Amino acid sequence: MAFDYKKEYKEFYMPKGTPSIVTVPKMNYIAVRGSGNPNDEDGEYKQAIGLLYGIAFTIKMSKKEDHQIDGYFDYVVPPLEGFWWQGERRPGDAMLRTDRAGRRDGVPGIDYARKEDFKWISVIRLPDFVTREDFDWAVRKATAKKKQDFSKLSDRSVETCEAYRRGRACGSLPLLF
Repeated sequence: MAFDYKKEYKEFYMPKGTPSIVTVPKMNYIAVRGSGNPNDEDGEYKQAIGLLYGIAFTIKMSKKEDHQIDGYFDYVVPPLEGFWWQGERRPGDAMLRTDRAGRRDGVPGIDYARKEDFKWISVIRLPDFVTREDFDWAVRKATAKKKQDFSKLSDRSVETCEAYRRGRACGSLPLLF
């Protein structure tokens, strides 16, 4: 059976109803940053999510390709996560987090009437066995197969969100310092 991060790490992906402090270890993510209204039909957010899932599933399905990843095991692609804010972000600012179903928790300081002012980082966790070389292979493979430009993910994407998800957190909202 495929390894399921949501089931194995419930404290991160399925927090209890009561907030609690958890320590989030270092994890690898693919990430894309952007801005604008996530509801725009052909907007930056929709395109970015396509890029994230394109790479996530290229890595997952690498078992059927010539590129064999050392230490690979079958897994369920972890859920999409997002960090949302408006204005200039400073460490410790409140953010808005979404889950795979698009549910959002309200956070003071977010003006939902001005969605065009949203700034965001969307991420999908990668298994620890994925190296930078594996990621770069996936970008090349997805670009060739889907005839789409995945280069937006190639600059610092693997390392980008490790800092956002490491350390102490309350429930599922990260505290940034």
